[in-house]
Amino acid sequence: MVISYTGLVHLLLPEVIVVLTSILVIAVDLLVLRRSSIKTRFTTASLLGAAGCGVAIANLIFAPQQAIVLNGVFLASPLTQFAQIALLTLSIFTLLLTADSDFTTHVGEFALLILLATVGMMFLVATADLLIIFISLELLSLSLYLLSAFDKRNARASEAALKYFLFGGMSAAFLLFGFSLFYGLANSTILWDIAHAIQGPSPLLVIATIMITVGFGFKVAAVPFHFWAPDVYQAAPTPAAAFTASSSKVASFFIFFVFVALLGLGGSNSTVWQHFSYGWGAVLATIAALSMVLGNLTAIRQTSVRRLIAYSAIAHSGYMLLPFVVAAGYIRSVPTVGINRGFASLLYYVITYALGTIGIFAIIGVVEKHTGSDHLSSFDGLSRRSPVLAGGLFIFLLSLAGIPPLSGFFAKFYLFIATLNATPSVKDLLWLVILAIAMSAVSLYYYLKVLKRVYVTAPAPDADPIRAPFLTQLVIIVLAAAVVVLGCFPHLLLRWIERGIG
Repeated sequence: MVISYTGLVHLLLPEVIVVLTSILVIAVDLLVLRRSSIKTRFTTASLLGAAGCGVAIANLIFAPQQAIVLNGVFLASPLTQFAQIALLTLSIFTLLLTADSDFTTHVGEFALLILLATVGMMFLVATADLLIIFISLELLSLSLYLLSAFDKRNARASEAALKYFLFGGMSAAFLLFGFSLFYGLANSTILWDIAHAIQGPSPLLVIATIMITVGFGFKVAAVPFHFWAPDVYQAAPTPAAAFTASSSKVASFFIFFVFVALLGLGGSNSTVWQHFSYGWGAVLATIAALSMVLGNLTAIRQTSVRRLIAYSAIAHSGYMLLPFVVAAGYIRSVPTVGINRGFASLLYYVITYALGTIGIFAIIGVVEKHTGSDHLSSFDGLSRRSPVLAGGLFIFLLSLAGIPPLSGFFAKFYLFIATLNATPSVKDLLWLVILAIAMSAVSLYYYLKVLKRVYVTAPAPDADPIRAPFLTQLVIIVLAAAVVVLGCFPHLLLRWIERGIG
């Protein structure tokens, strides 16, 4: 598609709006509110940032466009616009959580990084070009490294951010090396050109596939590339941890699946290629199984709720890798409709998971602020100290466990059914689905361990009531309502996803 510079800016208007919002936020903070209180600055920055994201969402909804620029360098379609709306919505919730923060005096810079990370994710889900994918991932990653270290009063935050940066730099090297090999094999940086150019496996293709699996495995915190996650979830400022655990996972899983599906569908029907695809799918199945087992079993022993959620997130990454096993070619002769259903189930799962995770971190942040700790004992008698927080935590944790009628139940049910239905023979992936169900039962144990503290254990005699700030309460109530509504009426989101995938 031939397009003018003006037309390109028009296509990229949502991203432009978010960038301009980030500039406005830091300008207002540094030039107008420099001498104001930290609370005023955080509230203003969060509301301005959320408003900018809201304007970008309005543009995507009321002025939708469809285009392929430069053969895939930039894409505008119902699917990419849906993903961008989801990412912007999650960013709004994250920004609203910062309104009552006080962990830094660099308020404008913190909000700026959240918005720039959002821009990186928006580009990431709207491109099929290796260079843009890498640049977008680096914009997202560099922002997350800085956000994780923003609390200078917490020595653990600096340590966690350094670990995140070192592992992230290594994963970026793996990705870049893998991308360069794909370019060498296909003489193109466009994903579908690469898929069409590769007609058979070769040593370079095997190495490139391993490299991108390692690189994306780090981004989604799958075993054995998960080492950074528990420290970052525990030590990063609450909004940064929530953002890392939610929005970045949506974008990373989205582009990783597109990559796997295109390569899986683009190969030849030769026996050698089928053996290669089966091997790649087997590797992804092993990573999924290890993630589910290690994440859930390690979470049982955690006394820090943040670390418990981190290991739970690793387990959820294992569940979300099930459609990848099918798309990579572990199952021979999978029709395109099966891969599309797998993609739809993945998007529903990761978005509803992100909503619940932001809500959990919002509650953890309030409890930490009042008790000074995220230890399990800090949640003793929370139902009597703050019924709203306790009710929200009840909904979010049971949703992650997959209890009906919450969104987490339908997310797991649809993911497992889509995985089994994509196979010519149910027994091909039955072992992996049975393992996922068993590990979900294990997860229920440690989620109930937290809820026992909340509803059964009596609070300390000198424990004061916990009053959450208005905006934080509003975010928790809205997220809890969304989790319930999307569980009872999953078609509200699923129909939108399936229409985007086409």
